[in-house]
Amino acid sequence: MSTVSMADVEAARELLRDVVRPTPLEDSRWLAGRVGGRVHLKCENLQRAGSFKIRGAYVRIARLSEQERARGVVAASAGNHAQGVALAASMLHTKATVFMPEGAAIVKEKATRAYGADVRFAGTSIDDALLEARAFAAETGAVLIHPFDHPDIVAGQATVGMEILEQCPDVRTIVVGTGGGGLTAGISLAVHHLKPGVRVVGVQAEGAAAYPTSLAAGQPVALERMATMADGIAVGCPGDVPFAMIQQYVDSVVTVSEESLSRALVLLLERAKLVVEPAGGAAVAALLDDPGAFEPPVVAVLSGGNIDPLLLLRVIRHGMAAAGRYLSLRVRVPDAPGGLARLLAELAAVDANVLDVVHERTGATLSIDEVEIALQLETRGPDHCERVLAKLRESGYAVSISGGGLANL
Repeated sequence: MSTVSMADVEAARELLRDVVRPTPLEDSRWLAGRVGGRVHLKCENLQRAGSFKIRGAYVRIARLSEQERARGVVAASAGNHAQGVALAASMLHTKATVFMPEGAAIVKEKATRAYGADVRFAGTSIDDALLEARAFAAETGAVLIHPFDHPDIVAGQATVGMEILEQCPDVRTIVVGTGGGGLTAGISLAVHHLKPGVRVVGVQAEGAAAYPTSLAAGQPVALERMATMADGIAVGCPGDVPFAMIQQYVDSVVTVSEESLSRALVLLLERAKLVVEPAGGAAVAALLDDPGAFEPPVVAVLSGGNIDPLLLLRVIRHGMAAAGRYLSLRVRVPDAPGGLARLLAELAAVDANVLDVVHERTGATLSIDEVEIALQLETRGPDHCERVLAKLRESGYAVSISGGGLANL
């Protein structure tokens, strides 16, 4: 298995000097208040092509021979690596073919095509698409540009770690979303050689977390299935190259729920005015879940911002529900003129915004003179939900919470 040295990383930095943007490191006061010390956001969502992936893709393709570039390159990706490969290939004047899983984000597909790549769909996961990409490479002679399992890819991603150490010399903890492991491995490699006292923590989605099991087994172990909105880190099996470095240099790998991912995305929109995809907010989700686990100063890497607007709408609603910003309930009122108006007046008195109202007049438990009203309300959070419920009960209404919780879509 090939390894990656700091000389490789430094050479990658030179290759990328006029290609990538040194992305900003933004202070986050709202996260600092939770963590108890400085927190910074490394904004790779503002990188060219919308993620860190251009770094590794460009280094890999730039190091091909002229004969190899003449045969073209092929990649498999849910979107971010696809865009990085397509952009790098266009800059280096080689043809790119990209296999994407069915259901890949439309915005990522269109952007990949716009950079000049030939996009084809295969299977339902990155692993399925990778099988097709390998077959295409064997058939045509195109060079496979793996999304994470190659030394050049890791060397390119490691330049993110170099930038972090230059922008925040006193950083104590770096938190980074982890899929196949190329970015996490690269950052941990750079940190180990340049500032070994810094702790590096990888973050995976609970529904696509191959690293905890693999690290426990001492070797890459494939997942039987995956389910997460964070397609950018939905990888079924770690790569050999990044796994070896993560095993050696990364302090821990934690997991976050779908609710945590969506809550992080919403808070980044509201508080930091930054658009990220679910995978790009994984590091912030981990900080929100367990803020005391990360010694400040902390740098959280926002790895990508390529999100379909329709998915963004769904994730925002999911995140608001997870944060207690929606309240779904059922209220019984007399089936008489003015009954609904009085109920709505009670809700207005406690500043609850009504999103949806449904009357139900038939039911085995309803009296003949009763109607049950199903309501979905927008609130300011869990405390406000409790005030709304208390107000309705004080006014004599029989109230039940839909789904058995305070915040249910």
